[in-house]
Formats: sequence, structure tokens, C-alpha cells
Amino acid sequence: MNIHTPEFDRKPSREEAEAALALLRQWAGKSSDDEIARLDASLGYLLPGQGYPALSRAYPESFRPDDDYRAAMPDLQNGPASLIRGAKARIQHVGISNFRLPIRFATRDGGALVLETSVTGTVSLEAEKKGINMSRIMRSFYAHAEKEFSFGVIEAALDDYMRDLGSFDARIQMRASFPMRLGSLRSGLSGWQYYDIALELVEVAGVRKRILHLDYVYSSTCPCSLELSEHARSMRGQLATPHSQRSVARLSVALNGEIWIEDLVDLARQAVVTETQVMVKREDEQAFAELNAANPIFVEDAARLFCEGLRADPRIGDFRVIASHQESLHSHDAISLLTEGATFAAESLDPRLFQGLIHAG
Repeated sequence: MNIHTPEFDRKPSREEAEAALALLRQWAGKSSDDEIARLDASLGYLLPGQGYPALSRAYPESFRPDDDYRAAMPDLQNGPASLIRGAKARIQHVGISNFRLPIRFATRDGGALVLETSVTGTVSLEAEKKGINMSRIMRSFYAHAEKEFSFGVIEAALDDYMRDLGSFDARIQMRASFPMRLGSLRSGLSGWQYYDIALELVEVAGVRKRILHLDYVYSSTCPCSLELSEHARSMRGQLATPHSQRSVARLSVALNGEIWIEDLVDLARQAVVTETQVMVKREDEQAFAELNAANPIFVEDAARLFCEGLRADPRIGDFRVIASHQESLHSHDAISLLTEGATFAAESLDPRLFQGLIHAG
């Protein structure tokens, strides 16, 4: 007759397992190898220095692997589909982000700038593939990093790692801070204005698109606040000032032709003229106040003014305008998003899309 107690199938607690392990180690430490083998040979692995080969603890500086050694090294990322964990699903983008290196950027005046650049490189991964070798993306890029920068160089890197990784879709995005000399409004001074830019090359189903992104920082004076301030002055002799705030627009454009980064900056400046200043004396500050008063702007106005300029340039195809007026009146921001064409159309937005428009200065 078998007797089952309520404790028979209960999983032991961690404390009970630790106590049992300590007891086994105590027994194995006082027993012979034959006694351990008769009970369970694997108990020998519980004892320090038992069951393991003697391993060298010195770093072998002179060791150099040959081709046979490399061929024998395990490569789990490129292993068979049987090693896939989770669903056997296609991954649209897998790769690296914020891989940094110096890149030479060509300028409109025929010069070149060497800028620290952050690279994001991704490829698609088919459902039956385990993974990719991330270092190949970096090696592909280094092979072209010493050349004069252009979209053609990005295309060469993209060709390399699509071929190496056997992928169908791929994307490279390069982010940098691009300097341009900006003159003051009245004093004749000038200083360097830095623009956050990104150049992106995307290939989907054999079709490639070149995309340029620009963050443009400007001052926005609220038209309503301006009128209310003037009303207080005229009706009650009350001094009042309209509220203005630092604002950021991110222009993303799919290119139909060659366009310089400086060209897109010029387009933004013409659309919204109240760009933030670099070098300022008293006469420049007064001029900036006058310029803002002459160009009050709601966030909706900003989106449409940028749209007007982008539509008029034949080198620009699909585009997206995101604007954020980071309010001095409210504890929240005023935002707008305008897209034209299929490239940037989306039914859902990144929950932190507008938070990324903060200009740190």
C-alpha cells in the first residue's frame, strides 16, 4: 500500500534546496571518489577544484588564431533556425545605434568639415534566420569612412552590408551637428550656429530613398498675446509684453535631386525668419524684438509656412514638418505635424515624438 502525504509533490523552497546542497557538499567532501561515483558521479562537480580541467589564468598575448581555428569557433547569431527563441517572425529592423566615428561632410562652398557622426544601421531579418553579425555593419562603414562624405558613400556602405548579411531591406542614418556662420541683425558680428541634421538612406523592396532631416530653432511670439499686450497699452496705459518662446521645427524631406544641407537651412530661414541668434549686442537684441513683433506666429502658421517653402522646391518630394512651441505661458507645449506624400504618413505616432524636439542649447 502506498501512502501519499500532502508534502509529497510540493516544490522545495530555496532555503530547503540550499540546506540540501550544503549537506551534499559536506558528505562529498568526506567521501572517497568510489563512494561519490556509486551515489552519483556528478556530485564531484559540487566540490571546489573537482571535475574541471586545469585552466590557464594568464592572458595569452602571443596567441593568433589561424583560419582553421576561426572556422571552428561557435557562431550562435548565425546558427540554424532551430535556435530561434520566440516566434519565427520577420524583424523589419535589427542592427546598431549610436556607432560614432568622424566623417567628412562636403559644404556648399566647396570645402569640407570633419564632424563626429552617430550612425544607425539596420537590416531586415527574415523569419527563418537566427540573427545577424552586428560587427559587419561597422566594418562596412569603416571601409568608406575615409572618403569624401556624400549619399554615394552611404550607398556604398549599404551595398556592402546588405550583400554581407544577405538582407532584403536596409537603412543607414547618420546624425551630426552641422555648423554654419550666422551674422547678427545690426552690429555686424557673427558666430557659429549649429544645426542637428541626419542623412538617411532607406531601401525597401529594392527601392531606395534619400532623406534629409533638419532641426531648425526659432523664436515664436504669440499673435494673441501680442494683440492683448497692445490692447492693455492703448486702453489702460498698462505696460505689457507678449510671450515668446524658443521653438523647434524638424523638417524631414525625401530628395528628388541633389540638395545641400545649407540649402535646407536657407529654406527654413526664409519660411520663418525669427531664427535664434548667436552673437548679440544691444542693437541686435532690439532688432530681434522688432523682428518678432513683425512676425508673430502660431504653431499652425509655422507648419504651413515651412510647407509652402518645401512645396516650392522641385528637389524635394515627400516631406514632414513637426513643430513644437515650448510655451512660456503654459506648462505644456503647442505642437503641429504636417505630412505630404506616402513616405512619412503614419496612423500612429511615437509617444515621445515631440519630446525629442527639446533644444538643449
